Amino acid sequence: MYRRAPRGFIATLVFLAVAWLCGASSMAVEGVATATFAGGCFWCMEPAFDKLDGVKSVVSGYTGGATERPTYEQVSAGATGHAEAVEITYDPNKITFERLLDVFWHNIDPVTANQQFCDHGTQYRSAIFYHDERQRQLAEASRAALEAQKRFSQPIVTEIVPATSFYPAEDYHQHYYSKNPLRYKYYRYGCGRDQRLLELWGPPAAGATH
Repeated sequence: MYRRAPRGFIATLVFLAVAWLCGASSMAVEGVATATFAGGCFWCMEPAFDKLDGVKSVVSGYTGGATERPTYEQVSAGATGHAEAVEITYDPNKITFERLLDVFWHNIDPVTANQQFCDHGTQYRSAIFYHDERQRQLAEASRAALEAQKRFSQPIVTEIVPATSFYPAEDYHQHYYSKNPLRYKYYRYGCGRDQRLLELWGPPAAGATH
């Protein structure tokens, strides 16, 4: 004789099925996290992160502004409020956010506001755009640790702010350093980036950014 399953039993099965689906969904994104940094010209920020084990992708783009889907021309004019930035997708099981922060700091000038090397304007400000509370805490701790070292005679002005919409830059900007190596090296040298990094951080930093 057929017996209808108790409602409580059916509800339990439904709950377990939903939990399993949610777990499967979490497993699909497990091992992937996002970090967003602004350090002046995004051409020069890509190579420092591209070479790191555990980094899955580095995308140049614009963030921190009010205009939706801004173009390079709009951002470079300084009217949108965006900063040139890189969005990094990484595996936190292979590389930590702390490690990314260390690479970030050693590839920027943290004591100059609204400017990075030869590029001037708020669109070239340095910033850490945190995606959750833990990233905020780690970013602030890393800045405090640098300040405690008293390495610089000027205060650190790098912003630590919540991440907002990130808009990928035009295709020709993506991995410019590998697509146009001669033009990239000419720009980087002419901008004085490595010379300033050497002054701020010493030989290891300058040597690691090429």
